[in-house]
Amino acid sequence: MPSEQDAGDAALDRTLADVADAHPERVAGWIRNEPGHWGFFAGQAVLAVRQLIGRRLEDPERRYVWHRMWLVLQQRRRECELGELG
Repeated sequence: MPSEQDAGDAALDRTLADVADAHPERVAGWIRNEPGHWGFFAGQAVLAVRQLIGRRLEDPERRYVWHRMWLVLQQRRRECELGELG
């Protein structure tokens, strides 16, 4: 049975995936390691979660959101690499 933490992470990841989906050109720039793209996603992730929960994030929460955003982007990179190989 999934825990409350697992359900929260799944909802967070969906929100962060939506952030990435809304900015495919930025995802491509991040994959190419172009400057500024990680900062853009870090900020957009925090804004999206802030809107979702209706309050400012505390520092540990913000760091966790950044971590989960990084994982979403890493997954996009893997998908891109697999697409190029396939």
